[in-house]
Amino acid sequence: MPKRKGDKGTKLTLKLAKKAIRTTPDGRRRLTLSNMRITIFPKCLLKLTNVDELDLSRNLIEKLPDNIGNFSSLRLLDLHSNKLESVPESIGNLVGLTHLNLSNNRLISAGLPSTLGSLISLKSLNLGMNQLDTLPPTMDALHSLQELGLFDNRFINLPEFLKVLRNLTKVNVKENPLSYVQRDGEGMQKEKSKAEEDVYLVHESSLCRTCLQTCQEQRQRLTRGGGGGGGSDVFEEKRIRTYHGLMVPNSVATVNQHVWRIRNVEHKPIK
Repeated sequence: MPKRKGDKGTKLTLKLAKKAIRTTPDGRRRLTLSNMRITIFPKCLLKLTNVDELDLSRNLIEKLPDNIGNFSSLRLLDLHSNKLESVPESIGNLVGLTHLNLSNNRLISAGLPSTLGSLISLKSLNLGMNQLDTLPPTMDALHSLQELGLFDNRFINLPEFLKVLRNLTKVNVKENPLSYVQRDGEGMQKEKSKAEEDVYLVHESSLCRTCLQTCQEQRQRLTRGGGGGGGSDVFEEKRIRTYHGLMVPNSVATVNQHVWRIRNVEHKPIK
């Protein structure tokens, strides 16, 4: 594995990169260059046409090359915990990509290209811990998507296209200023928001029978408008309850999505 060179960053050559490639138990060729203080994306990596998985997480990369789409062999790309503010349009050429992690960067909505919607094989997309408030509507074409991380961003409303992603089973939207509707006894509606909205969406199949029944009963009460009170009860309808096959079980999900969060993780330096 290439050595770290202090605060000046790591100088990576094609020769060193080839030596760092390892074969995973399932036969994929993986290149791990995490936590090496790399400041510039090594363009020599684009010559490695047979790499299936690339991990450049926990570095100092501010920009991806415009021709990142030439890395057509990639199935997994991990770029979390860098300093990226945008993603080049050519990323849409990585049509074989199944896992993409862009969490804990500096991404803004204007920095996400519409070509993200071309990643039709994508199963897992992590955009958490950025500065996003909207997503490209073209992402409604990501019908293979199963897991989506949007936590620690600036979303007031969830993307409408989530309704059409039939294979989506987990959505993490924790710590976004999500809006909800409050209706008073006179039928008035007011928009409010929670700065610390603690919400997960999971598919019904991820819940035990008791929790599923509880969520279904709560949803029925909301649909009826609060359960037949005298008109003075406050009725709160969180918009996220309307997404196909997804519920809001809070902590009852069988999968703990805190594994997506890496903010407080300590990493040992590579020797």
